[in-house]
Amino acid sequence: MPVWPNVHALVVLGLVAGAFYLFGRERMAHQTTGFLVLMVLAIGSYVWPYPGVTMADFFANFGHEALVTVCAMLVLVKGLEVTGALQPLARLIGLAGDLGSRTALAACMALVVLPSAFIFDTPLMAILLPVLLASTARGGRSPSQVLLPVNYAVFVGGMATTIGTSTNVLAISVAGGLGVATPGTFDLVPAAAIAGCAGLLFVWLAAPRLLPRHQPLVETKAPRLYAAVLHVNAEGFASRRTVAEVVARTQRRLRIERIGRGEGFVTAAHESLRLQAGDRLYVHDSRENLKEFETLLGATLFNVANFDQPVSDLVPLATGGQQLAEVVITRASPLYQRLLDPAEFVATYQLLPLALHRGRSAARVAGGGSEVRLRAGDVVLVQGSGEAIAGLRRSGTTLVLDGALELPHTDRAPAAFLIYAAVVAASATGLVPISIGTLMGVAAMLVAGCLRWRHITRALNINLIMVIVASLCLQVAMTRTGADDLVAGAIVWFTQLLPVPLVLASMMLAVVLLTNLVPSNAAAVVSVPVGVSMAGLLGVPAEAFVLAVIYAANMTFVSPTSYATNTMIRGAGRYAAADYRRIGIPLVAVMLPLLALVLSWIYGL
Repeated sequence: MPVWPNVHALVVLGLVAGAFYLFGRERMAHQTTGFLVLMVLAIGSYVWPYPGVTMADFFANFGHEALVTVCAMLVLVKGLEVTGALQPLARLIGLAGDLGSRTALAACMALVVLPSAFIFDTPLMAILLPVLLASTARGGRSPSQVLLPVNYAVFVGGMATTIGTSTNVLAISVAGGLGVATPGTFDLVPAAAIAGCAGLLFVWLAAPRLLPRHQPLVETKAPRLYAAVLHVNAEGFASRRTVAEVVARTQRRLRIERIGRGEGFVTAAHESLRLQAGDRLYVHDSRENLKEFETLLGATLFNVANFDQPVSDLVPLATGGQQLAEVVITRASPLYQRLLDPAEFVATYQLLPLALHRGRSAARVAGGGSEVRLRAGDVVLVQGSGEAIAGLRRSGTTLVLDGALELPHTDRAPAAFLIYAAVVAASATGLVPISIGTLMGVAAMLVAGCLRWRHITRALNINLIMVIVASLCLQVAMTRTGADDLVAGAIVWFTQLLPVPLVLASMMLAVVLLTNLVPSNAAAVVSVPVGVSMAGLLGVPAEAFVLAVIYAANMTFVSPTSYATNTMIRGAGRYAAADYRRIGIPLVAVMLPLLALVLSWIYGL
């Protein structure tokens, strides 16, 4: 029978359950939950102390070696992105798009497995997603048939090395702190290779039959809104009226970008500005709305580049070089959990939002504003100049899908690639710890000009940082109060009649269920001490249970919100939650037993 816990351990387990509940709620930002966990633990340790636990133990996690390593790795990947060091991979994926559907899918899956073993999954998928969409469009294939299988291939590659994902880095660091021998960079390869090959073969065979065939959101480059100019006439309603009165006349649907007056004078559309005859109102809107505004305001409608003839049946509205693009909302995006306000969007990005796609549903964006709060996985269809779209893409703050097949490329790309490869090689050979190697790599990229400080700030994600800090705090609280021993003892007692390999598989299944409900980092960090304690009770090598936790925590196959890349591709592929379950559940059923069998054989369980 497991030992009955102390009260502090029960409280910690309650806090873990509460944190996981909040982590699983899409409406609660992960950084908010992380801050709450930190606050409760720090204040609780001060008000209600426990022997061996202090506030400093929790605050110190902001400088935890694993957190520093993860942040440094994100910065290094940012260096690969801004220099275009992964452009050769993009070209290979582009060539794969010219192959047959089955062959192209196999080629794309194979191409991403190796890079994902050394580059974190989320930034890698953010770099390759636009390329994958462009490749499928050129090959005339549905992106929904490709994105999810490629995403699973990235997961398999990520679980194959100790630096493949942030989850791996954290789990191994926590295990090392508990006295478990740290595995080598490639010690995860054997089990991951055997189970991964079987799993990806299943995905390759099953995905074309089980996944829907949706067309891309942007099916044409023809714009849906038009750039035009409303010329204020002396006898019209707009003459001698303020901008606020003119906008109110259109029920606040009119969005005036700027106002031209006289020769070359352009001013902002301040609400108090009084319009004069001859003023030019620069606007964007649909053909129907523009004609209605022309009538309501008594103005004359012109194309932006043609003031000689007003718009008519003989002189139609011109496109003005406008393009369409898709903006994917991720948890790291500045648009996450903000209201979709078209006026604010135009002012900030010089792009007009046309429609919001959420899963398989779509809705037009209201002209005067929207009460829709953006969620991770949403895709906003926008229209604007090629320069504005390219500028938003280059900013690095938002994932933009504009049909570009080529990644940016600079003369610093070879240096960035060599620095990253040197960091991986130094870690794999044990020349330096990965934490030191990544910091040296960041310094080298700064010196070589591959990175600027603004790139570093964009690479760091407060959402991920707070999840990691909160998870490490919970792990500290569990191990110091004995809550991990309580959970381990209960699991061992309930499974005492089972052979050790089945106990290992049962624990892996529990972690898989957990990691598809909460962030994988949190699931791994909290599960590692439980696994180490279980190994001690069973008298078997702790390394087997640590690796089992790592593999299981990477199997985020079943839920669209369980991992950032699942959410990232959801809108672009127009997937429903059932699509992830349709492929993910059988994939777990294929891979989990194989992983448990290989681990049991390697460690003699």
